[in-house]
Amino acid sequence: MKIGIRLKFTLVLAALLIVSVGLLSGLVLRGIRDNQAAQIEEVLARQTQLANLRLRQEYYTETPQTDASAFYTREGVRLASELADLTGMPVTLYAKDRSVLGSSIRAVRGEGGQLQGGESESLDYALGGSIAYFRQGSRGETMLYFAPVEGPQGQIGAIRFDYPIDSYLTFYAAIRRLFLLVGASVTAAAFLLGFVYYSRFATAILKLKASADQIRRGQFLSGEPLRRRDELGELGRGITYMSGEIQRNIAGLEDERSKLAQAVERLQALEHRQKQYIGNISHEFKTPLTTIKAYTELLDLYRDDPQLLGEARESIDKEAQRLYEMVEKVLRLSALERYDFELEASEVEASAALRDAAARMRGKAERFGVTLEVDVRPAVVWCDAESFMHIFTNLLDNAIKYNRPGGTAYIRGGPEGDEVRLTVRNTGLSIPDEAREKIFEPFYTVNKDRARLSGGSGLGLSLVRRLVETQGGRIELLPAEGEGTAFELVFPARPPVDEA
Repeated sequence: MKIGIRLKFTLVLAALLIVSVGLLSGLVLRGIRDNQAAQIEEVLARQTQLANLRLRQEYYTETPQTDASAFYTREGVRLASELADLTGMPVTLYAKDRSVLGSSIRAVRGEGGQLQGGESESLDYALGGSIAYFRQGSRGETMLYFAPVEGPQGQIGAIRFDYPIDSYLTFYAAIRRLFLLVGASVTAAAFLLGFVYYSRFATAILKLKASADQIRRGQFLSGEPLRRRDELGELGRGITYMSGEIQRNIAGLEDERSKLAQAVERLQALEHRQKQYIGNISHEFKTPLTTIKAYTELLDLYRDDPQLLGEARESIDKEAQRLYEMVEKVLRLSALERYDFELEASEVEASAALRDAAARMRGKAERFGVTLEVDVRPAVVWCDAESFMHIFTNLLDNAIKYNRPGGTAYIRGGPEGDEVRLTVRNTGLSIPDEAREKIFEPFYTVNKDRARLSGGSGLGLSLVRRLVETQGGRIELLPAEGEGTAFELVFPARPPVDEA
Protein backbone atom coordinates (compact mmCIF):
# COMPACT_ATOMS: atom_id res chain seq x y z
CA MET A 1 0.00 0.00 0.00
CA LYS A 2 1.32 3.42 -0.95
CA ILE A 3 1.62 5.86 1.94
CA GLY A 4 1.37 9.53 0.97
CA ILE A 5 3.93 12.06 2.11
CA ARG A 6 1.32 13.98 4.12
CA LEU A 7 0.49 10.84 6.15
CA LYS A 8 4.20 10.05 6.57
CA PHE A 9 4.86 13.54 7.92
CA THR A 10 1.90 13.18 10.33
CA LEU A 11 3.01 9.78 11.65
CA VAL A 12 6.63 10.84 12.08
CA LEU A 13 5.59 14.06 13.84
CA ALA A 14 3.25 12.15 16.21
CA ALA A 15 5.98 9.61 17.03
CA LEU A 16 8.55 12.35 17.69
CA LEU A 17 6.18 14.28 19.96
CA ILE A 18 5.16 11.22 21.96
CA VAL A 19 8.74 10.06 22.40
CA SER A 20 10.01 13.56 23.27
CA VAL A 21 7.27 14.39 25.81
CA GLY A 22 7.34 10.90 27.28
CA LEU A 23 11.11 10.92 27.66
CA LEU A 24 11.13 14.41 29.16
CA SER A 25 8.32 13.54 31.60
CA GLY A 26 10.01 10.31 32.62
CA LEU A 27 13.31 12.06 33.30
CA VAL A 28 11.65 14.81 35.37
CA LEU A 29 9.55 12.34 37.40
CA ARG A 30 12.60 10.18 38.01
CA GLY A 31 14.49 13.26 39.20
CA ILE A 32 11.65 14.12 41.60
CA ARG A 33 11.56 10.57 42.93
CA ASP A 34 15.31 10.48 43.45
CA ASN A 35 15.18 13.88 45.17
CA GLN A 36 12.42 12.67 47.50
CA ALA A 37 14.43 9.56 48.37
CA ALA A 38 17.49 11.68 49.08
CA GLN A 39 15.44 14.00 51.34
CA ILE A 40 13.95 11.06 53.26
CA GLU A 41 17.37 9.46 53.75
CA GLU A 42 18.83 12.77 54.92
CA VAL A 43 15.99 13.32 57.44
CA LEU A 44 16.26 9.76 58.83
CA ALA A 45 20.04 9.94 58.98
CA ARG A 46 19.81 13.13 61.09
CA GLN A 47 17.19 11.51 63.32
CA THR A 48 19.39 8.47 63.79
CA GLN A 49 22.34 10.68 64.73
CA LEU A 50 20.11 12.62 67.17
CA ALA A 51 18.80 9.36 68.72
CA ASN A 52 22.30 7.97 69.24
CA LEU A 53 23.39 11.24 70.83
CA ARG A 54 20.35 11.21 73.19
CA LEU A 55 20.93 7.58 74.21
CA ARG A 56 24.59 8.25 75.08
CA GLN A 57 23.57 11.38 76.98
CA GLU A 58 21.07 9.37 79.06
CA TYR A 59 23.69 6.75 79.79
CA TYR A 60 26.33 9.22 80.96
CA THR A 61 23.92 11.06 83.22
CA GLU A 62 23.13 7.89 85.25
CA THR A 63 24.96 7.67 88.66
CA PRO A 64 26.51 5.31 89.31
CA GLN A 65 27.15 4.10 85.74
CA THR A 66 26.34 0.47 84.99
CA ASP A 67 26.92 -1.72 81.94
CA ALA A 68 25.54 -0.01 78.82
CA SER A 69 23.61 -3.08 77.65
CA ALA A 70 22.02 -3.49 81.06
CA PHE A 71 21.14 0.20 81.17
CA TYR A 72 19.45 0.17 77.77
CA THR A 73 17.61 -3.07 78.60
CA ARG A 74 16.28 -1.57 81.82
CA GLU A 75 15.42 1.86 80.36
CA GLY A 76 14.42 0.74 76.82
CA VAL A 77 10.69 1.51 77.07
CA ARG A 78 11.28 4.99 78.52
CA LEU A 79 14.04 5.81 76.04
CA ALA A 80 11.87 4.68 73.08
CA SER A 81 9.02 6.87 74.23
CA GLU A 82 11.31 9.89 74.75
CA LEU A 83 12.93 9.39 71.31
CA ALA A 84 9.48 9.19 69.71
CA ASP A 85 8.58 12.52 71.32
CA LEU A 86 11.93 13.98 70.26
CA THR A 87 11.81 12.86 66.59
CA GLY A 88 8.05 13.00 66.08
CA MET A 89 7.81 9.44 64.70
CA PRO A 90 7.32 5.93 66.14
CA VAL A 91 10.57 4.43 67.51
CA THR A 92 11.52 0.85 68.40
CA LEU A 93 14.76 -0.21 70.11
CA TYR A 94 16.24 -3.70 69.57
CA ALA A 95 18.94 -5.51 71.52
CA LYS A 96 21.81 -7.45 69.96
CA ASP A 97 19.80 -10.67 70.37
CA ARG A 98 16.96 -9.18 68.23
CA SER A 99 14.70 -8.71 71.21
CA VAL A 100 12.65 -5.53 71.59
CA LEU A 101 14.03 -3.26 74.32
CA GLY A 102 11.26 -0.73 74.01
CA SER A 103 8.80 0.71 71.53
CA SER A 104 6.55 3.72 71.26
CA ILE A 105 4.09 1.58 69.29
CA ARG A 106 1.43 -0.19 71.33
CA ALA A 107 1.81 -3.53 69.59
CA VAL A 108 5.06 -4.30 67.76
CA ARG A 109 4.57 -6.90 65.13
CA GLY A 110 6.80 -9.89 65.63
CA GLU A 111 7.64 -8.95 69.24
CA GLY A 112 9.93 -11.53 70.82
CA GLY A 113 11.89 -12.02 67.64
CA GLN A 114 9.06 -13.10 65.37
CA LEU A 115 9.55 -10.40 62.68
CA GLN A 116 8.28 -10.63 59.09
CA GLY A 117 10.61 -11.16 56.12
CA GLY A 118 11.45 -7.57 55.17
CA GLU A 119 11.68 -6.40 58.78
CA SER A 120 13.85 -9.35 59.78
CA GLU A 121 16.35 -8.83 56.96
CA SER A 122 16.56 -5.08 57.60
CA LEU A 123 17.09 -5.69 61.34
CA ASP A 124 19.92 -8.12 60.53
CA TYR A 125 21.60 -5.43 58.40
CA ALA A 126 21.25 -2.86 61.19
CA LEU A 127 22.62 -5.27 63.84
CA GLY A 128 25.52 -5.87 61.43
CA GLY A 129 26.40 -2.17 61.49
CA SER A 130 24.62 -1.06 58.28
CA ILE A 131 21.57 1.02 57.52
CA ALA A 132 18.59 -0.70 55.87
CA TYR A 133 15.03 0.26 55.07
CA PHE A 134 11.97 -0.93 53.19
CA ARG A 135 8.49 0.34 52.51
CA GLN A 136 5.44 -1.10 54.22
CA GLY A 137 1.74 -0.76 53.57
CA SER A 138 -0.62 -1.21 50.64
CA ARG A 139 0.87 1.78 48.82
CA GLY A 140 4.23 1.69 50.57
CA GLU A 141 3.14 4.72 52.60
CA THR A 142 5.37 3.88 55.62
CA MET A 143 9.14 3.52 55.48
CA LEU A 144 10.70 1.28 58.15
CA TYR A 145 14.21 2.60 58.71
CA PHE A 146 16.72 0.43 60.68
CA ALA A 147 20.03 1.84 61.95
CA PRO A 148 22.70 0.62 64.40
CA VAL A 149 22.77 2.02 67.99
CA GLU A 150 26.25 2.80 69.25
CA GLY A 151 27.12 2.57 72.99
CA PRO A 152 30.26 3.70 74.81
CA GLN A 153 32.00 0.38 74.11
CA GLY A 154 30.53 -0.26 70.62
CA GLN A 155 27.23 -1.29 69.03
CA ILE A 156 24.63 -2.41 71.54
CA GLY A 157 21.61 -2.86 69.29
CA ALA A 158 19.48 -1.21 66.63
CA ILE A 159 16.80 1.43 66.29
CA ARG A 160 13.79 1.51 63.98
CA PHE A 161 11.91 4.56 62.79
CA ASP A 162 8.44 4.20 61.22
CA TYR A 163 8.51 7.21 58.90
CA PRO A 164 5.24 8.08 57.08
CA ILE A 165 5.82 9.15 53.47
CA ASP A 166 2.20 9.77 52.44
CA SER A 167 2.96 13.42 51.66
CA TYR A 168 5.79 12.45 49.34
CA LEU A 169 3.62 9.89 47.53
CA THR A 170 0.75 12.35 47.23
CA PHE A 171 3.04 15.04 45.83
CA TYR A 172 4.59 12.59 43.33
CA ALA A 173 1.18 11.38 42.20
CA ALA A 174 -0.01 14.98 41.73
CA ILE A 175 3.08 15.87 39.70
CA ARG A 176 2.65 12.76 37.55
CA ARG A 177 -0.99 13.62 36.85
CA LEU A 178 0.07 17.16 36.02
CA PHE A 179 2.72 15.90 33.60
CA LEU A 180 0.21 13.56 31.99
CA LEU A 181 -2.30 16.37 31.55
CA VAL A 182 0.20 19.01 30.42
CA GLY A 183 2.12 16.53 28.28
CA ALA A 184 -1.04 15.41 26.53
CA SER A 185 -2.12 19.02 25.98
CA VAL A 186 1.28 20.11 24.71
CA THR A 187 1.51 17.06 22.45
CA ALA A 188 -1.94 17.71 21.00
CA ALA A 189 -1.27 21.41 20.43
CA ALA A 190 2.18 20.78 18.95
CA PHE A 191 0.74 18.03 16.76
CA LEU A 192 -1.95 20.34 15.38
CA LEU A 193 0.50 23.16 14.71
CA GLY A 194 3.05 20.76 13.20
CA PHE A 195 0.36 19.11 11.08
CA VAL A 196 -0.65 22.48 9.63
CA TYR A 197 2.99 23.47 9.07
CA TYR A 198 4.05 20.19 7.48
CA SER A 199 0.90 20.13 5.40
CA ARG A 200 2.21 23.26 3.70
CA PHE A 201 5.46 21.42 2.98
CA ALA A 202 3.56 18.39 1.70
CA THR A 203 1.45 20.63 -0.55
CA ALA A 204 4.60 22.30 -1.92
CA ILE A 205 6.25 18.95 -2.58
CA LEU A 206 3.12 17.68 -4.34
CA LYS A 207 3.20 20.80 -6.55
CA LEU A 208 6.82 20.08 -7.42
CA LYS A 209 5.90 16.47 -8.21
CA ALA A 210 3.07 17.65 -10.46
CA SER A 211 5.52 19.97 -12.26
CA ALA A 212 7.97 17.10 -12.75
CA ASP A 213 5.15 14.91 -14.13
CA GLN A 214 4.18 17.74 -16.47
CA ILE A 215 7.75 17.94 -17.79
CA ARG A 216 7.82 14.15 -18.19
CA ARG A 217 4.74 14.39 -20.42
CA GLY A 218 6.53 16.95 -22.57
CA GLN A 219 4.55 19.94 -21.27
CA PHE A 220 7.25 22.42 -20.29
CA LEU A 221 6.79 25.03 -17.55
CA SER A 222 6.08 28.65 -18.36
CA GLY A 223 6.65 29.92 -14.79
CA GLU A 224 7.88 28.88 -11.36
CA PRO A 225 5.64 26.26 -9.63
CA LEU A 226 6.49 27.69 -6.16
CA ARG A 227 7.38 31.14 -4.92
CA ARG A 228 9.14 30.56 -1.61
CA ARG A 229 12.32 31.87 -0.02
CA ASP A 230 13.67 28.53 1.14
CA GLU A 231 15.14 25.33 -0.26
CA LEU A 232 11.79 24.27 -1.75
CA GLY A 233 11.61 27.59 -3.59
CA GLU A 234 15.16 26.99 -4.87
CA LEU A 235 14.11 23.50 -5.95
CA GLY A 236 11.13 24.99 -7.79
CA ARG A 237 13.38 27.45 -9.58
CA GLY A 238 15.74 24.59 -10.39
CA ILE A 239 12.88 22.56 -11.90
CA THR A 240 11.84 25.59 -13.95
CA TYR A 241 15.42 26.03 -15.17
CA MET A 242 15.65 22.31 -15.92
CA SER A 243 12.40 22.51 -17.89
CA GLY A 244 13.81 25.34 -19.99
CA GLU A 245 17.09 23.50 -20.51
CA ILE A 246 15.29 20.31 -21.55
CA GLN A 247 13.18 22.30 -23.97
CA ARG A 248 16.27 23.95 -25.42
CA ASN A 249 18.09 20.62 -25.56
CA ILE A 250 15.20 19.02 -27.41
CA ALA A 251 15.24 21.89 -29.86
CA GLY A 252 19.00 21.45 -30.11
CA LEU A 253 18.54 17.72 -30.73
CA GLU A 254 16.12 18.50 -33.51
CA ASP A 255 18.69 20.86 -34.95
CA GLU A 256 21.39 18.22 -34.52
CA ARG A 257 19.19 15.66 -36.23
CA SER A 258 18.86 18.03 -39.15
CA LYS A 259 22.62 18.57 -39.14
CA LEU A 260 23.14 14.81 -38.91
CA ALA A 261 21.04 14.33 -42.01
CA GLN A 262 23.20 16.91 -43.75
CA ALA A 263 26.30 15.15 -42.43
CA VAL A 264 25.07 11.87 -43.87
CA GLU A 265 24.70 13.58 -47.21
CA ARG A 266 28.21 14.98 -46.90
CA LEU A 267 29.53 11.56 -45.93
CA GLN A 268 27.94 10.10 -49.01
CA ALA A 269 29.60 12.83 -51.05
CA LEU A 270 32.85 12.12 -49.22
CA GLU A 271 32.51 8.45 -50.04
CA HIS A 272 32.14 9.39 -53.69
CA ARG A 273 35.23 11.61 -53.42
CA GLN A 274 37.09 8.79 -51.69
CA LYS A 275 36.34 6.49 -54.57
CA GLN A 276 37.60 9.16 -56.93
CA TYR A 277 40.67 9.58 -54.73
CA ILE A 278 41.42 5.86 -54.89
CA GLY A 279 40.86 5.95 -58.65
CA ASN A 280 43.27 8.90 -58.96
CA ILE A 281 45.90 7.11 -56.87
CA SER A 282 45.54 4.04 -59.02
CA HIS A 283 45.81 6.10 -62.19
CA GLU A 284 48.78 8.15 -60.95
CA PHE A 285 50.61 5.03 -59.80
CA LYS A 286 49.81 3.24 -63.04
CA THR A 287 51.52 5.83 -65.27
CA PRO A 288 55.08 5.57 -63.81
CA LEU A 289 54.69 1.81 -63.35
CA THR A 290 53.71 1.48 -67.03
CA THR A 291 56.83 3.43 -68.03
CA ILE A 292 59.07 1.30 -65.81
CA LYS A 293 57.51 -1.93 -67.12
CA ALA A 294 57.89 -0.78 -70.75
CA TYR A 295 61.60 -0.04 -70.28
CA THR A 296 62.21 -3.38 -68.54
CA GLU A 297 60.63 -5.15 -71.53
CA LEU A 298 62.77 -3.13 -73.97
CA LEU A 299 65.92 -3.92 -71.97
CA ASP A 300 65.01 -7.59 -72.14
CA LEU A 301 64.75 -7.33 -75.94
CA TYR A 302 67.79 -5.08 -76.55
CA ARG A 303 70.30 -5.96 -73.87
CA ASP A 304 73.31 -4.70 -75.83
CA ASP A 305 71.98 -1.22 -76.76
CA PRO A 306 74.02 1.24 -74.62
CA GLN A 307 71.87 4.22 -75.67
CA LEU A 308 68.69 2.41 -74.58
CA LEU A 309 70.37 1.36 -71.34
CA GLY A 310 71.21 4.96 -70.41
CA GLU A 311 67.79 6.23 -71.42
CA ALA A 312 66.08 3.43 -69.48
CA ARG A 313 68.19 4.03 -66.38
CA GLU A 314 67.34 7.74 -66.41
CA SER A 315 63.62 7.19 -67.03
CA ILE A 316 63.27 4.37 -64.46
CA ASP A 317 65.08 6.47 -61.84
CA LYS A 318 62.84 9.44 -62.59
CA GLU A 319 59.63 7.39 -62.44
CA ALA A 320 60.76 5.55 -59.28
CA GLN A 321 61.50 8.90 -57.61
CA ARG A 322 58.08 10.13 -58.65
CA LEU A 323 56.48 6.99 -57.18
CA TYR A 324 58.46 7.45 -53.97
CA GLU A 325 57.34 11.06 -53.59
CA MET A 326 53.72 10.15 -54.25
CA VAL A 327 53.79 7.31 -51.68
CA GLU A 328 55.47 9.58 -49.13
CA LYS A 329 52.89 12.33 -49.60
CA VAL A 330 49.96 9.91 -49.52
CA LEU A 331 51.27 8.37 -46.27
CA ARG A 332 51.82 11.79 -44.72
CA LEU A 333 48.31 12.93 -45.65
CA SER A 334 46.89 9.73 -44.17
CA ALA A 335 48.96 10.15 -41.00
CA LEU A 336 47.75 13.74 -40.57
CA GLU A 337 44.18 12.51 -40.62
CA ARG A 338 44.88 10.04 -37.79
CA TYR A 339 47.79 11.30 -35.75
CA ASP A 340 47.50 15.08 -35.38
CA PHE A 341 48.21 14.68 -31.67
CA GLU A 342 51.77 13.51 -32.40
CA LEU A 343 52.76 16.97 -33.68
CA GLU A 344 54.71 18.87 -31.03
CA ALA A 345 54.50 22.66 -31.34
CA SER A 346 57.46 24.75 -30.22
CA GLU A 347 59.12 28.08 -30.96
CA VAL A 348 60.71 28.06 -34.44
CA GLU A 349 62.87 30.92 -35.66
CA ALA A 350 61.31 31.44 -39.10
CA SER A 351 64.18 33.27 -40.81
CA ALA A 352 66.79 30.63 -39.96
CA ALA A 353 64.43 27.74 -40.76
CA LEU A 354 63.55 29.19 -44.17
CA ARG A 355 67.19 29.78 -45.08
CA ASP A 356 67.79 26.14 -44.19
CA ALA A 357 64.89 25.04 -46.43
CA ALA A 358 66.25 27.16 -49.31
CA ALA A 359 69.70 25.62 -48.86
CA ARG A 360 68.19 22.14 -49.17
CA MET A 361 66.45 23.05 -52.42
CA ARG A 362 69.34 25.03 -53.92
CA GLY A 363 70.71 22.02 -55.84
CA LYS A 364 67.39 21.38 -57.54
CA ALA A 365 67.02 25.10 -58.28
CA GLU A 366 70.37 25.13 -60.04
CA ARG A 367 69.34 22.15 -62.21
CA PHE A 368 66.22 24.03 -63.29
CA GLY A 369 68.10 27.34 -63.65
CA VAL A 370 66.09 29.07 -60.92
CA THR A 371 67.42 31.55 -58.35
CA LEU A 372 66.25 31.23 -54.71
CA GLU A 373 65.93 34.28 -52.48
CA VAL A 374 64.98 34.50 -48.78
CA ASP A 375 64.12 37.91 -47.35
CA VAL A 376 62.39 37.26 -44.02
CA ARG A 377 62.61 39.51 -40.98
CA PRO A 378 63.44 37.80 -37.66
CA ALA A 379 60.29 36.17 -36.29
CA VAL A 380 59.40 33.32 -33.95
CA VAL A 381 56.66 30.97 -35.15
CA TRP A 382 54.75 28.64 -32.83
CA CYS A 383 54.49 25.36 -34.78
CA ASP A 384 55.90 21.87 -35.27
CA ALA A 385 59.45 22.35 -36.62
CA GLU A 386 59.40 19.32 -38.92
CA SER A 387 56.01 20.25 -40.38
CA PHE A 388 57.19 23.86 -40.88
CA MET A 389 60.19 22.60 -42.87
CA HIS A 390 58.04 20.20 -44.91
CA ILE A 391 55.58 23.00 -45.81
CA PHE A 392 58.23 25.27 -47.32
CA THR A 393 60.27 22.56 -49.02
CA ASN A 394 57.08 21.54 -50.86
CA LEU A 395 56.26 25.13 -51.79
CA LEU A 396 59.84 25.81 -52.94
CA ASP A 397 59.80 22.55 -54.88
CA ASN A 398 56.67 23.68 -56.75
CA ALA A 399 58.12 27.19 -57.22
CA ILE A 400 61.18 25.61 -58.87
CA LYS A 401 59.43 22.98 -60.98
CA TYR A 402 56.77 25.31 -62.38
CA ASN A 403 59.13 28.25 -62.98
CA ARG A 404 60.77 29.33 -66.21
CA PRO A 405 64.53 28.95 -66.89
CA GLY A 406 66.35 31.90 -65.41
CA GLY A 407 63.40 32.71 -63.16
CA THR A 408 63.30 33.45 -59.45
CA ALA A 409 61.60 31.88 -56.44
CA TYR A 410 61.64 33.84 -53.19
CA ILE A 411 60.21 33.95 -49.71
CA ARG A 412 59.43 37.25 -48.01
CA GLY A 413 57.63 38.43 -44.89
CA GLY A 414 57.93 38.77 -41.15
CA PRO A 415 55.95 39.41 -37.95
CA GLU A 416 52.73 41.42 -37.96
CA GLY A 417 51.18 41.72 -34.49
CA ASP A 418 50.45 38.28 -33.07
CA GLU A 419 51.00 36.61 -36.46
CA VAL A 420 53.81 35.90 -38.86
CA ARG A 421 52.97 36.43 -42.58
CA LEU A 422 55.14 34.79 -45.22
CA THR A 423 54.82 34.93 -49.02
CA VAL A 424 56.23 32.31 -51.41
CA ARG A 425 56.31 33.60 -55.03
CA ASN A 426 57.81 32.40 -58.33
CA THR A 427 58.15 34.02 -61.75
CA GLY A 428 56.67 31.14 -63.74
CA LEU A 429 53.25 30.77 -65.30
CA SER A 430 50.17 32.04 -63.46
CA ILE A 431 47.38 29.72 -62.33
CA PRO A 432 44.20 30.20 -64.43
CA ASP A 433 41.14 31.56 -62.62
CA GLU A 434 39.15 28.38 -63.27
CA ALA A 435 41.81 26.33 -61.45
CA ARG A 436 42.16 28.54 -58.34
CA GLU A 437 39.37 26.81 -56.41
CA LYS A 438 40.78 23.31 -57.09
CA ILE A 439 44.47 23.94 -56.62
CA PHE A 440 44.51 22.45 -53.07
CA GLU A 441 42.56 19.29 -53.98
CA PRO A 442 44.53 16.00 -53.99
CA PHE A 443 45.89 14.90 -57.41
CA TYR A 444 44.79 18.10 -59.09
CA THR A 445 47.34 19.58 -61.51
CA VAL A 446 46.89 22.61 -63.75
CA ASN A 447 48.99 21.14 -66.58
CA LYS A 448 49.14 17.34 -66.40
CA ASP A 449 51.73 17.02 -69.16
CA ARG A 450 54.10 19.46 -67.47
CA ALA A 451 53.45 17.88 -64.08
CA ARG A 452 54.37 14.48 -65.49
CA LEU A 453 57.55 15.85 -67.02
CA SER A 454 58.58 17.57 -63.76
CA GLY A 455 57.55 14.68 -61.54
CA GLY A 456 54.50 16.40 -59.98
CA SER A 457 51.70 14.29 -58.45
CA GLY A 458 49.14 16.92 -57.43
CA LEU A 459 49.52 16.01 -53.75
CA GLY A 460 51.98 18.69 -52.64
CA LEU A 461 49.61 21.62 -52.14
CA SER A 462 46.96 19.42 -50.52
CA LEU A 463 49.56 18.23 -48.02
CA VAL A 464 50.81 21.79 -47.46
CA ARG A 465 47.34 23.12 -46.64
CA ARG A 466 46.68 20.24 -44.23
CA LEU A 467 50.00 20.84 -42.45
CA VAL A 468 49.41 24.61 -42.23
CA GLU A 469 45.92 24.16 -40.76
CA THR A 470 47.26 21.61 -38.28
CA GLN A 471 49.66 24.29 -36.98
CA GLY A 472 46.75 26.69 -36.42
CA GLY A 473 47.64 28.73 -39.52
CA ARG A 474 46.15 29.33 -42.95
CA ILE A 475 47.31 29.44 -46.58
CA GLU A 476 45.86 31.44 -49.46
CA LEU A 477 46.59 31.68 -53.18
CA LEU A 478 47.09 35.39 -53.83
CA PRO A 479 45.48 37.10 -56.83
CA ALA A 480 47.65 37.10 -59.94
CA GLU A 481 49.82 40.21 -60.37
CA GLY A 482 51.60 39.88 -63.67
CA GLU A 483 53.50 36.63 -64.17
CA GLY A 484 54.05 33.92 -61.58
CA THR A 485 52.17 32.43 -58.64
CA ALA A 486 52.18 33.60 -55.01
CA PHE A 487 50.99 31.90 -51.81
CA GLU A 488 50.56 33.72 -48.48
CA LEU A 489 50.92 31.74 -45.25
CA VAL A 490 49.96 32.98 -41.76
CA PHE A 491 51.21 31.33 -38.54
CA PRO A 492 50.66 32.16 -34.84
CA ALA A 493 53.63 34.12 -33.49
CA ARG A 494 53.43 32.85 -29.88
CA PRO A 495 52.00 29.92 -27.95
CA PRO A 496 48.21 29.97 -27.50
CA VAL A 497 47.04 31.06 -24.03
CA ASP A 498 45.83 28.14 -21.90
CA GLU A 499 42.28 29.01 -20.84
CA ALA A 500 42.35 26.43 -18.11
